Amino acid sequence: MMEKERTISDNLLRVNAQISMALSRAGREPESVELIAVSKTFSADVIREAYQSGQLRFGENYVQEAINKIDTLSDLPLEWHFIGPIQSNKTRQIATKFDWVHSVDRLKIAQRLSLIRSQIGRPLKVCLQVNVTGEESKQGCHVSDVLDLARAVRQLPFLDLRGLMTIPEINAEDGTVSDTFRRLAELKDSLNQDGFELDVLSMGMSDDLEIGIQQGATFVRVGRGIFGAR
Repeated sequence: MMEKERTISDNLLRVNAQISMALSRAGREPESVELIAVSKTFSADVIREAYQSGQLRFGENYVQEAINKIDTLSDLPLEWHFIGPIQSNKTRQIATKFDWVHSVDRLKIAQRLSLIRSQIGRPLKVCLQVNVTGEESKQGCHVSDVLDLARAVRQLPFLDLRGLMTIPEINAEDGTVSDTFRRLAELKDSLNQDGFELDVLSMGMSDDLEIGIQQGATFVRVGRGIFGAR
């Protein structure tokens, strides 16, 4: 008999069960991780279907595509996370349309986001993207620059600095991914010892969310595991 094709609802149940089991194995509190459904390249109708299955948080990488979907779905109480590289000429749309930005990696961008967000009157929640692995081709602030950037971002009136984000090496072994995530968690702890009050670690995707949870993730970003291949 042919296996029934999984629906988005099936996939969400499976991913949420995977998160719950990973939390249990890590000895962490239930519901201490939030799932961001990475919906880039998928339509507003698909996002609406995921919402109807209980998903509220969605992550997008491409600004114009995201804005179209945000406007189309404005009737739903969704929380929008920008998780892609930030171009200077896109900061206005990002600052005014999103609830969270995970990919702040330089002060110029942070300053522009804060200035534009002032027009809304409430702070934008942000994470600093850290290039933990030091790959030249990868976005993110270098580890050695994180403290200075965090101090500067903390002073911006319309940004609420909440935590750190990273992306591991592509096709890396589990041990290497675990080390990357552990180093990000240690960096958050170090910043908190320096007087910050960070509570977010955005790390872990479809293939490595369990490793992220083991190392302390509070947001995991899952696309393929929910929506299927792009």
